[in-house]
Amino acid sequence: MKDKQTVEQVIAQHKALGKFFMVDGVQTFALDEGSGEAVLCVHGVPTSSFLYRNVVRTLSWKGLRGVAIDLPGLGLADRPVDFDYSFRNFARFLARAAEELGLDKYHLVVHDIGGPIGFALAATHPDRILSLTILNTWIDVVNFRKPMPMRPFEKPVLGKLQLAALQHSTWYMMFKSMGTVNHDRISKEEIYAYVDLLKREDGGKAFLKIMRNFDRSTQFRDLCLKAVQRTPYPVQAIWGSDDPGLTFRRYGFEIMEAAELEHLYTLKAGHLLQEERWEDISKRIVELALVS
Repeated sequence: MKDKQTVEQVIAQHKALGKFFMVDGVQTFALDEGSGEAVLCVHGVPTSSFLYRNVVRTLSWKGLRGVAIDLPGLGLADRPVDFDYSFRNFARFLARAAEELGLDKYHLVVHDIGGPIGFALAATHPDRILSLTILNTWIDVVNFRKPMPMRPFEKPVLGKLQLAALQHSTWYMMFKSMGTVNHDRISKEEIYAYVDLLKREDGGKAFLKIMRNFDRSTQFRDLCLKAVQRTPYPVQAIWGSDDPGLTFRRYGFEIMEAAELEHLYTLKAGHLLQEERWEDISKRIVELALVS
């Protein structure tokens, strides 16, 4: 069992293990541990680098440099009112953030909306990618539909009401509804920390902008597909098999078909599989890194 901590202590510890830095006038935060080849982990919503804390640490133990960067509007990053919260601009931001951290080349890990964002990054900068590991996400942005719990956030009035209702207790129930199996691997305080990191000083307004700004164009889909087809780097997919929203049956097979993968690794876990199976995820990343 984990030692008892308050939510404030959980966030303070997270902050102490990372660092703040500037990217084109926007301050962001990164977990950056270890040495060796870099592994850049891209989060989704409503999460941040906090989701990858155990993955980053485990990668550092295995001889790699684990890096997870907060996207603007989420986690400990700035939330500029005039920022372009689009997937394409997030990809550009991550490319610049990687440069600021001295990452010339890196293994890329993507999850949730970090999938399309990371695909855009890889398609635009294939020479920087050493390998690509895909966790529960989607690639057919044209036909994608948000899982039911996330749909209210794209509506102007309903989104604000839903966000206001997102408190520690309601998020705890939503967290469990994501198919999370190993509840004993994360404390309630760590689960609550997601809410505090999401809302911070703007109350989650930037998050709502992100949720209303999904790119569903065929042009963006073509760009995403470019990241997984006939690539100069190896690609693998790892799936939390109990994800009720981004299901293996639909989205796992979608990734397999798009990337022309012969198989996909499944783990007994929910959508936030980094909270449950970080050792297995890290192991697969390291194995792919050895052959890249």
